Amino acid sequence: MFKLLRTIDSLVANFALYALLTIIFSILSLTILNILLRPVEISFLWIDPLVRHLVFLSAFLGGVLAIGKKQLIAIDIVSRYLEKSSQHRLKKALERIIYTTCIGALLWLIYGSFEFIQYAFEYEGADFFGIQRGFLVAIIPFGFSLMVYRFFYLLMHSLLGEAAAEKLPIHLSGDVI
Repeated sequence: MFKLLRTIDSLVANFALYALLTIIFSILSLTILNILLRPVEISFLWIDPLVRHLVFLSAFLGGVLAIGKKQLIAIDIVSRYLEKSSQHRLKKALERIIYTTCIGALLWLIYGSFEFIQYAFEYEGADFFGIQRGFLVAIIPFGFSLMVYRFFYLLMHSLLGEAAAEKLPIHLSGDVI
């Protein structure tokens, strides 16, 4: 069971990394293309909305990577303080509380984002290329879902203990050894 969770986490981490690299390259390329075409009065109206949505998606993917590396502010501050004071049990308990709270908050945000998608389908039109805005804002629950999984994996990893962690072929960052 845990091997499956570990494999999925590795796939999520790799997907987020490579998708983020591709998106950043696309954002830069499209923005430069748009800037270069301005002097000759050529403009593609779809570039700006596409770049906005790609930036939005890149924020979620960056969050997914940060979760895997435990680079979130609250987690990092608490962990460093408790590591210095040698209170490892308290550190583990607080990490589990943080992971559980984050999962709950993200699930609530996913629920809200589905309501937002429904609103977008009902009241908003097409954004660019005739794509309905509801499909574009589906980035929100997708990004939150990836984040929920990363927190879920960290919680399961924390509950299984260090013995199980030593058997893992990947670190918490999602990087393969």
